[in-house]
Amino acid sequence: MQKFSALLFGTFLLAGTASSVQAQSLVSGFMSGKGHGSVVVSGTTERYETVYLAPEKIDGVPIFQEVRVNSVNLYATYGLSDKIDAIVSLPYIQSKGKARGTVINDLNALYPDAGYANVRQGLQDITGLLKFKSYSREIGGSILDLLGVVSFSTPMSNYQTNTGYGYIIAIGNRATKYTASGVAHLKTSSGVFATGQVGYSLRTGLVPNALVGEAKVGYAGPKTYIEGFASFQESNGGTDISQEGFNGFFPSTRVNFLRLGASFYRPLAKGVGVVLGASTYVAGRNIGKSTGYSAGLSYNF
Repeated sequence: MQKFSALLFGTFLLAGTASSVQAQSLVSGFMSGKGHGSVVVSGTTERYETVYLAPEKIDGVPIFQEVRVNSVNLYATYGLSDKIDAIVSLPYIQSKGKARGTVINDLNALYPDAGYANVRQGLQDITGLLKFKSYSREIGGSILDLLGVVSFSTPMSNYQTNTGYGYIIAIGNRATKYTASGVAHLKTSSGVFATGQVGYSLRTGLVPNALVGEAKVGYAGPKTYIEGFASFQESNGGTDISQEGFNGFFPSTRVNFLRLGASFYRPLAKGVGVVLGASTYVAGRNIGKSTGYSAGLSYNF
């Protein structure tokens, strides 16, 4: 089952109302094996017109009414040894608002220094991870692996996250992030598996730190990989949009969410396969209620 270790598709879903991009976990419970790995190029499209605010969700994104996000992501993993994997991910993101009529022009006329725009795009944050398998035990016909993960993420372009509602569609929060996680992975002889992970992410600047986690169940067979997942984030501090203490700087907001999704992989030819996926937010705070769909190609070696 090693060849499925890197087939976690690299979809990046924009949390537009919080000026931050949250990603499905880049970590699977499988190891690549020394000298083996994968390269995945994927595209994602999503939209939202409902926003989770505190204490309730509202219809219509402030200023833009609706937001559409398209992204292309490069994801690669390589086995430094049988117990250590290196992973890197880099997305290019286009975030597009759908403001009515001459709203953007009128706002720029009133506030010429605010820089209102209907489209923001560019390279977002590069992420590098190291994954370590620290413990493995056979339980009946199954194997339990315990892993540790450390990651580092930092902006790759000079995208803007200034104060003001025009930056609801910013492509990121311009924070450098340091994250450590623990992972438990149970795989059966039939190919069925379950993975759980939880970690803590430290963010620079005014972006709140956060508890993050994910649970997955799936099947990794000779020619098919399929998984379902539930991921969450719980911010430690931060402000609520339009509530007391909010000054219009979206990266400083308290971003909580629960997201459900699924991904699927199937080989097309030797070393080449197709990756499909979908996910949606089902609960949250200061985040867009978005649904996204992804497709990509992987090369496994």
